[in-house]
This record gives sequence, structure tokens and C-alpha cells, in this order.
Amino acid sequence: MTFQPSKQVYSGKIREITLGAGERALQIGGRSGYAFHSFESEITHPPRVAMEVWDKDPSQDWSEAAKAPFKDVLHDPAAWARKCVDEYGAEIIVVQTKSSDPNGDDKPASEVSDVVKKVAEAVQVPVVVWGVANHDKDTEVMREVAEKCSDQRVAISPVEEGDYKQIGAACLGYKHVVVSSSPIDVNLAKQLNILLENLGVSSSDIVIDPTTGGLGYGLEYTYSVMERIQQAALTQEDDKLQQPIIANVGNEVWKSKEANLSVEEAPHLGDSSQRGVIMEAITAVDLLLAGADVVILRHPDTVKLVKDYIQKMQ
Repeated sequence: MTFQPSKQVYSGKIREITLGAGERALQIGGRSGYAFHSFESEITHPPRVAMEVWDKDPSQDWSEAAKAPFKDVLHDPAAWARKCVDEYGAEIIVVQTKSSDPNGDDKPASEVSDVVKKVAEAVQVPVVVWGVANHDKDTEVMREVAEKCSDQRVAISPVEEGDYKQIGAACLGYKHVVVSSSPIDVNLAKQLNILLENLGVSSSDIVIDPTTGGLGYGLEYTYSVMERIQQAALTQEDDKLQQPIIANVGNEVWKSKEANLSVEEAPHLGDSSQRGVIMEAITAVDLLLAGADVVILRHPDTVKLVKDYIQKMQ
């Protein structure tokens, strides 16, 4: 007699959201059960793997292991994005607008948005634009991005309580997707979605960023919060939390010291060329199990591991 798993019918459902427009459009979400529970419910759309591209050369900030796969394109974000899609299989490109940081290069919004537009035009996959969590600068940059990419239906992040009116209005005006970002708290995530809907943003245009902690840096807390969001959405029919979730994994994992220390600096941590990849893969898989619909990764070796895992779990 074959094993028959216990099945549960869920009264709630994760909304299906479209990223991108036209031929590059891609659907995320749409689940009526927990992640990978194909024995209970249909997996309408498998989780998607995104890769990040910086709008500046990150050579000063990245370890050799992270730079190696992109050494020929780090100076050119558009070429970098094409390489991620054509060679490494990225399904979504995330442009990290690091050059706009007021505590760093502080480039003007017009320059930053021009780079984003070039990247968006260079690839035939959806684009997410990720700011630096400075309300004033993100508002300035994202307003220009929204206008210059008006035909792309990009997703704009992070949209936080301190800037949701300004950035949310720009997304409304140009029909982009809002990534509502709150600091690892179920109630704050719900509250921000309520505020966005009160502003006029449709629930079909909202993706949740619950904020991501990497392995050893709050992963277990992130997992718990994401799991509770899923439980509220599926079992309690909380329609303010029935949005797909995106997790900015690579950016969090690769800024940790453990991912960047050389073998000489930390011989007890093992091979430095694979350490960050393993940390990134473990974080991504954990968050996929918690309910993430999109994971943003940096290293192509991680992309391969995670995509293989998703395929085996369907």
C-alpha cells in the first residue's frame, strides 16, 4: 500500500501578479497551498529566480568569488544583465541602484534612471528596480524610473511607509508594480498594504518584501515571519497578505563577512570560492520553503543549485 499524505484544503489563495509587459510578461504567485505542496494543490507558477545587476561597477565591494563570473561585464550594467539572462538563465533582472546612495556616489536621479532604462531595454525578461532605502533619494530616483520605463511595467522597491505616497503615486500613474517593504513584521506588512490600497494601488499590483535576513543573520526570524504571512493568507483568508513574496537574498548574504573572508583570513571556514555560494543557496532554499515566490540571487552557481531544487520539488 502506497503512502497517502494527509491533505488540507485551504480557503485562501496567493494572488497572481504579472511582472513585465508584452512578450516579457511573467506571472508569479497564484498558489492555493503552501510552497511545493503539490500533493494538496496545483502549483500554478513555480518560484522564479532573479539575478541582481548593480548600476555601478561593484569591484571595490565584491569578493573575488562574486566578481569572477562577471569580470568582463561589471562595468556595463546592460551587458551584465544580458549575460545573466542568456548564459545563466535569470528569469527576472533586479537593478540595484547602488550609485544613488547619498552616503556613497550620490549620483543624480537622471543618471541612475538612464542606466535602469538601458538595462530594461537590453533584456526580454521583467525588471525589478531596487533602491537604497533612503526615502528622499528613492522617491526622486523612482519617479524618474517610473516615467522613463512607462511601457515596461517594472516592479519598484523598496516602497516603505516613509515614501509610499510619493512612489506609490508614480507607480499608479505609469502602471508599475509596487514592492511593499516592511521590517520583518507581519502586522507592519499588512498595514503597508492597507495604506497602499487606500492610496489607490490595486492588490493586483503589489508584491511583498518582508525584508530578508541571510544565513546566520536573522534567517530563522525571516523564515518565521514569511511562514506566518503565508498562514494568514491561506488559512485565515487575510486578503491584505495574499500577495506574492520577493526575497532580496544575494544582496544580504554577500555583504556578510563570512561570505567574503579569504582562506588565509579564515581557514576554518573552508573554500572561499564556494562558501558564499553555499550560504546563498541555503538562504534561498529556506525562504522558498517559507513561501517566497521570487528569490534574487547573485552567483550563477547558486542560480543553478536553486533552479535544480525548484525543478525537483515540483
